[in-house]
Amino acid sequence: MGKPSLTSQVIHFVNKPMPGGLPKKTARALLDIEDNSVVPVIRNPLKVNEDSEAVFYFPGCGSERLFGEVGLATQAMLYDIGTITVLPPGYLCCGYPQNASGLGNKADQITTDNRVLFHRVANTLNYLDIKTVIVSCGTCMDQLLKYEFGKIFPGCRLLDIHEYLLEKGIKLEQATGVRYLYHDPCHSPMKTYAPLKVVSELMATAVPLNDRCCGESGTFGVALPHIATQVRFRKEEELRKGAAALRNDGYAGEVKVLTSCPACQQGLSRYADDANIGTDYIVVEMAKHLLGPTWLESYISQANAGGIERVLL
Repeated sequence: MGKPSLTSQVIHFVNKPMPGGLPKKTARALLDIEDNSVVPVIRNPLKVNEDSEAVFYFPGCGSERLFGEVGLATQAMLYDIGTITVLPPGYLCCGYPQNASGLGNKADQITTDNRVLFHRVANTLNYLDIKTVIVSCGTCMDQLLKYEFGKIFPGCRLLDIHEYLLEKGIKLEQATGVRYLYHDPCHSPMKTYAPLKVVSELMATAVPLNDRCCGESGTFGVALPHIATQVRFRKEEELRKGAAALRNDGYAGEVKVLTSCPACQQGLSRYADDANIGTDYIVVEMAKHLLGPTWLESYISQANAGGIERVLL
């Protein structure tokens, strides 16, 4: 059949529009930590003590630039439980998009440069004894598994933020009244525990799986919109079925699909009007209910009022 016309591709691209209303500033800009010559160390002075655990958090592009509230919710939850959070100096990409686009040499260069940088961070902050590297993106997780973090922070492990919160016993005490589905990303960041077990325990209610790819797949939805449309058609059918099953008993309240991947959050948000379903990140939904509706403003205010140490690299 050949390649579709440009007009056809544009129609497929705008048929399910991308989300609007995104933050006008990145997570780093809101915290004034964009300087790539310093390592931000975030700690809650009211909860930190000599036994406090330190983690290295790699936000990635999706959780820092695109959906900054994901990175901020991750930091806010860690801040609230007294965990010391070390961020990379400046904005960093993990290298996966380049690898997936066929730019293997560029991906290898990014990986090598990042590993060298992280060794410098580890040497500078060796007194913190970091044993856990946190991610909030499955694509970053897949790429960071190649970084050999055990040689950077000796004895450390890679863990998704939701798995970390589960280990710490941080979860909702009761159901929120909203009914949820869970979209497990193709690149699932949860490698240690079963994703459905994690989300169901964190949200204090059984959360059923909603299957099928969302059709976003990083840059797939942009690069090949005519194919992505076919994938989305099947996903929309699954979302409608899943939402209908949750409303089968007469429930007329809100239904949300939760996920743990920034690209999936973007992809799933395209179905809001057609499937009558909202989308959110697990850790963002947790922050709203555990830290309050003004969690974002509160965290930024607290962090900027003495919660951030800037260590010269």
